[in-house]
Amino acid sequence: MGDLLFHLPLRYEDRTEVCPLTRVVAGQTALVEGEIVAANVTHGARPTLVLQLADQRGHLTVRFFHFTATQKTKLTPGTRICVFGEVRFGLQGPEMIHPEYRRPGEGSLQEQALTPIYPSTEGLSVKSLRRLIRAALALALPGLTDYLHPFRQDDGLSLREALTLLHAPPKGSALADARRRLAFEELVTHHAHLLQLRHAVRKTPAPRCRGAGTLVPAFLAGLPFKPTVAQDRAAAEIVHDLRGSQPMQRLLQGDVGSGKTLVAACAALTVIEAGFQAVLMAPTELLARQHRDTFSAWFGPLGIEVGGLMRLGAGGSAARARLHEEAPPFIVGTQALFQEGVRFDRLGLIIIDEQHRFGVRERQALRAKGVSAKRAVHLLAMSATPIPRTLAQSVYADLEVSILDSRPPGRAPVSTVALPQTRRAKVIARVRQACEEGAKAYWVCPMIDEGELDLKAAVDLHAELARDLPGLVVGLIHGRMKPAEKERSMDDFVHGAVQVLVATTVIEVGVDVPSASLLVIENAERLGLAQLHQLRGRVGRGAVAGHCVLLYKPPLGDVARERIACLRVTDDGFAIARKDLELRGAGEIFGARQTGLPSFRVADLIQDEALLPEAARLAAVLLSADPAPLLGLRRRWLRERHELGQA
Repeated sequence: MGDLLFHLPLRYEDRTEVCPLTRVVAGQTALVEGEIVAANVTHGARPTLVLQLADQRGHLTVRFFHFTATQKTKLTPGTRICVFGEVRFGLQGPEMIHPEYRRPGEGSLQEQALTPIYPSTEGLSVKSLRRLIRAALALALPGLTDYLHPFRQDDGLSLREALTLLHAPPKGSALADARRRLAFEELVTHHAHLLQLRHAVRKTPAPRCRGAGTLVPAFLAGLPFKPTVAQDRAAAEIVHDLRGSQPMQRLLQGDVGSGKTLVAACAALTVIEAGFQAVLMAPTELLARQHRDTFSAWFGPLGIEVGGLMRLGAGGSAARARLHEEAPPFIVGTQALFQEGVRFDRLGLIIIDEQHRFGVRERQALRAKGVSAKRAVHLLAMSATPIPRTLAQSVYADLEVSILDSRPPGRAPVSTVALPQTRRAKVIARVRQACEEGAKAYWVCPMIDEGELDLKAAVDLHAELARDLPGLVVGLIHGRMKPAEKERSMDDFVHGAVQVLVATTVIEVGVDVPSASLLVIENAERLGLAQLHQLRGRVGRGAVAGHCVLLYKPPLGDVARERIACLRVTDDGFAIARKDLELRGAGEIFGARQTGLPSFRVADLIQDEALLPEAARLAAVLLSADPAPLLGLRRRWLRERHELGQA
């Protein structure tokens, strides 16, 4: 019943009035009525039943490409019928193809309210859904519990009124308030459930990481630069959490290149100094190996060993055995970290880089490695896809949020231009000139193989640029290469043997080559806004200013044009993330799918942002009241997803 009641229409058809045939308009759906004045079967490529329908002043052609002998017998001149369908203009004027129809005595197509069109479900037609939902409304709506009614302070629509209006709105109804009533209830449920999870996690004690406090200052003193104010603030918030007895649940948000890794290092050192292990999980082997090298360089002078576990299955058996024997205090790896057979005896902190790239079950599996002897593990999730603090506090109500809102000193904005493919030769010439003067360039291609018409594949692009850039060494890296090959390609690019690296979006996440200053993105119109911004963050990470060229194939669609325009006017990751949310919608936080922002059934984070403060207030009230309303709301809106929220 609940599935049916909350399965809301995508749109509505107007069958409330019969439209005269003289007023039908091409492209509209209309309900018309008339007399069949002619009925013929034409024999072209296939037999077609063609009816001529007329009222007092107009006429309409009706075509059935698939018809039965019974239809041919019943739909004869002189028969009056009511017809509903989409109008188009054919050779003989307005016509409908395969409309719904009724003869006298067969019931009416005319409705008292607008007719809902529901999202399709396999095995159920729209007509079947409509019939079932009408039955559910009649059976279940009178006894439907409005869980929020005792707690609300306004006199808006009740839940029953909102559902009735959305499923059967009278013509001319304003549906915004009804939709907002359901969105509000969903947001309250989401927020309250996250708060409940947060409280549940805090009931289990965590390691109190209170060492001598010398490692972090020693680490910072050895750096060739001074951390930003934002990095100092975030590190202090995290260290404060780690020294407490409750498990840290913190999200570290920061734009591309804002210095999240340094903050993570301070967190790891705090845990290590207290005698526990810290683990960092990255979404790709390329990024994991880079993190291992970075942390080895940082922690080596402090006498701290950094271990690695990159490969699943038999390929990583030696590394797993070494981890068990040597138990290094800091371990970097991929999803291999939570595979069966991996064990951490002193795990105190889990750091998840690019947390939105991992599925919920993957995060749960890694957390389970650290829960032993009734002791929880601290969690630091990091994301380079930031969202504004007001949204973050609602979306991630189970987490504390730290934000890095400034760049490390010396980093200039990356200049961005968008050029059509017709300017390609000039871009190649500019790349050649820059690389001959000592620059390094990425050239990004969205695909490895030729999978779509006119879309350059990375392997073909590599051959083309090797031909068009004589005297320069052009490298190649993509996700299907073996790990050793990818590592060799990146090493050649980092250390000077390769000047131009053709790459797929495997370099999107976290790859740090300070000497790279040029980036060309092929078919930029094919990529999402957040992904384009992440790729752009691969250049301008050193002392040399970065430049990004977005090569696109005209004509641009409206959404692609908005994406590219946004990148040209700003490099503020928070503004870009908000725009991306507007254009693309959100992911899912409680489901088993990979997640970034939650996917709601009714609510929309941008459209309903004004509801968030009141939803948060009411969620807190619900949490301190009788648990029955919250349990009912959770069953209504979350179902089996609620247990996944613990990740």
